[in-house]
Amino acid sequence: MAGAELRLGPLLRYVDEHTATIWVETDRPCEARVVCDDGTATGAARSWQVAGHHYALVTVTGLRPGTATGYRVTLDGQDVWPLPGSPFPPSLIPTPSAEDHPLRVAFGSCHWAAPGPDGDDPAGPDALCALGRRIAAEPDGAARPDVLLLLGDQIYADETSAATRAWLAGRRDTSKPPGDQVADYEEYTHLYDESWLDPEVRWLLSTVPSLMIFDDHDVIDDWNTSQSWREDIRATPWWQERIVSGLTSYWVYQHLGNLSPAELATDTLYAAVRAAEDGTDALRAFATRADADPAQARWSYRRDFGRVRLLMVDSRAARVLDEDHRAMLDRAEFDWLRDNAHADGSFDHLLIGTSLPWLLPHSVHNAEAWSAALTQGARGPRWAARGERLRRAADLEHWAAFPGSFAALADIVAAAGTAPGAPATVLVLSGDVHHAYAVEAGFPGRPLRSRVLQLTCSPVHNAFPAHLRAAFRFAWSPPARLLGRLLARHGRTTRPPVTWRKRGGPWFGNQLMTLVLHNRTARARLDQARPAPGGAHLVTVLDTDLLADG
Repeated sequence: MAGAELRLGPLLRYVDEHTATIWVETDRPCEARVVCDDGTATGAARSWQVAGHHYALVTVTGLRPGTATGYRVTLDGQDVWPLPGSPFPPSLIPTPSAEDHPLRVAFGSCHWAAPGPDGDDPAGPDALCALGRRIAAEPDGAARPDVLLLLGDQIYADETSAATRAWLAGRRDTSKPPGDQVADYEEYTHLYDESWLDPEVRWLLSTVPSLMIFDDHDVIDDWNTSQSWREDIRATPWWQERIVSGLTSYWVYQHLGNLSPAELATDTLYAAVRAAEDGTDALRAFATRADADPAQARWSYRRDFGRVRLLMVDSRAARVLDEDHRAMLDRAEFDWLRDNAHADGSFDHLLIGTSLPWLLPHSVHNAEAWSAALTQGARGPRWAARGERLRRAADLEHWAAFPGSFAALADIVAAAGTAPGAPATVLVLSGDVHHAYAVEAGFPGRPLRSRVLQLTCSPVHNAFPAHLRAAFRFAWSPPARLLGRLLARHGRTTRPPVTWRKRGGPWFGNQLMTLVLHNRTARARLDQARPAPGGAHLVTVLDTDLLADG
């Protein structure tokens, strides 16, 4: 009988000076082992099962600081990675150094699955594929980021590719809801296969540590827009399976790898899943509770990279949707964010990752605040109904559509940036809107010690129609800003507690942004994927000092 095979992965997830975690999916129960080339670092774990699929998260120990160690993966003692005949260099585990070195953080969002090698790509060249190709071509590590942040829409459960639609049609009757969207856990696993088995993406994720958070398309477009949206979706016969499967698969494929070995060691759900013959019931029960009550799960997390702190914020599942208490995050989540953003001199840079932009073009911000005010009754019941219809039709559900939460995040950012031990920068990182831009924030009456910017980068691989490009260019224009002021006046909205000005953009195309943080200096580089013979390559369109006056 043939031995166990590697279905998906390996994905390099958590890395510190001495340890790393590597995630794999296998085709049957087995022991997964990671063996490093230095002969000392190693790790092994038994697989565990969810819905007929088998997974392992291997903790590798014995790594040395400041090294890039090659590794291989074995299943029940048989080598399965690197793949035979692989054109790529060996996968590495790069550990941070105790010495003073820059930290390179690449980020982006919205990665729609690439078609097969013989198909035309309607979304254009894939920035993740291009990054993988660039790193493979420069084995000295000069092109390699220290960490890759994927800020939402790693898969598209509601906008499937032609290949996936054909696969779904062979599995069930797609003339019935949810049609050619995914319906259950098995179909979610197919989306991850489609996205992460692309050769360049697969190798990239095996050799660059990654951190992830979901956004709406990981479940469904405009997920948790409003209370009435939730009531309508819950009335459909297919939704309960969709949301439970979506959260279950997110925990397995994305969330688990965000956790450190210390966090994994105390995670009771992870222990229960590993101990069970089949962890499906435990995970589905957890997902059901998490959907019913945001306080039952915390998808947000913190990572420290030397003197850089990252707070990755869940701006989808943690929402409170009751119109009288509407909030982007529940109270416990805001308390967690506030406590961890406290600037006490222990870090030089604070990164706040949120899939949804906090600072939008002023005209769009005012339109979202106007819609929120109408829906909450600022102009009476008739306008409230119009406000809800507009909110859904125009996707007005970013931070600005939760005015109290927008102000609360502003207060957290301002407190961090004005404290005696303030970091050099407070950087809000976001995606979602299928273009890139940079804005700088200020707080009237609160002198900043930090430079506060929002950096938005999207998509990694997706299309953006020409008319929407024109709309976003217009959104930054003076006439659009005037229109936004008129909407704000009609909605009787309050003036936001933060001011902001555009420092660059909008830039359109498939792209990734990279921060280079060193002591109290900070640079940002924007690279766009361009077609080229042999595959997409990255072209730098911006390289700027974030602390310089823009």
